[in-house]
Amino acid sequence: ERGFGFIQSQDQDFFVHYTGIESSGGFRSLADGEEVEFDLEVDDRGKQRAVRVTGPGGAPVKGTQRQREYHGEGDGGDQGRY
Repeated sequence: ERGFGFIQSQDQDFFVHYTGIESSGGFRSLADGEEVEFDLEVDDRGKQRAVRVTGPGGAPVKGTQRQREYHGEGDGGDQGRY
């Protein structure tokens, strides 16, 4: 939704931006409570962030389904926007 979030690991929260999620699909996301593996990198301000985020063993992340919203009227066709 916002493009970023936090991964909790070993009683610490690590910032993760959607660009740090390894995904073969177009929409990158993580599901609440999803188990992941990641590397840590230090950003320009000296803070750690999660990068190269994958599922266990390097598997693809499961992520969440992107919600589709309907706006406007139509003829019953598949209209809407992401």
